[in-house]
Amino acid sequence: MIESEESIDFKDEAEAKDFYYTVKIRVITDNNWHHLAGIISAKFQATDEKGNEVDRMVAQGDYLKIDIPGPGSKAGDGYDWAQVEELKEISIQDVNSIGFRVRPTANPLHSENIVAHFYSNQSTSTFIVTREKNKVTASIYDSNTKPNTEAKNLTDEIRHVAVGLGALSSFSKIQWQNLVEGMIKR
Repeated sequence: MIESEESIDFKDEAEAKDFYYTVKIRVITDNNWHHLAGIISAKFQATDEKGNEVDRMVAQGDYLKIDIPGPGSKAGDGYDWAQVEELKEISIQDVNSIGFRVRPTANPLHSENIVAHFYSNQSTSTFIVTREKNKVTASIYDSNTKPNTEAKNLTDEIRHVAVGLGALSSFSKIQWQNLVEGMIKR
């Protein structure tokens, strides 16, 4: 499991609550992540269930169209695709939290059910922001990450394995760490 996390402490709970709502919007509005993560990061674009780009907070069932640096997949029309399979928000006493989990998926613009992502569909990424009392934390967890070896064509299979292994070794950790630092920046 790859984990990236950044926190910031505030002098009082009211200030922490205000900042939590700022970071919450940053987390669930993924179209701006590349601005938060820096110049060498992937670009994320939320789409609806039909693959149409949307400019709003991400919702369960949405897709993320991901443009990573380098060549894209043929199955994804040059992009990697993931779907938001769960989105949850809680508010109890001294805690507020929102998060969502994505899983690599097929390109929603095609009828073929071929995973268009460098990770297999057993992999997930979870994005969370939490406020606990005076502390706000942004976290990203990758679970069960394995390169996608089920590509329909040889070019995508080679790409998925190469990019997947590179992501496993370092790129995902750097990308996610830069992103959580950008999300939590004042």
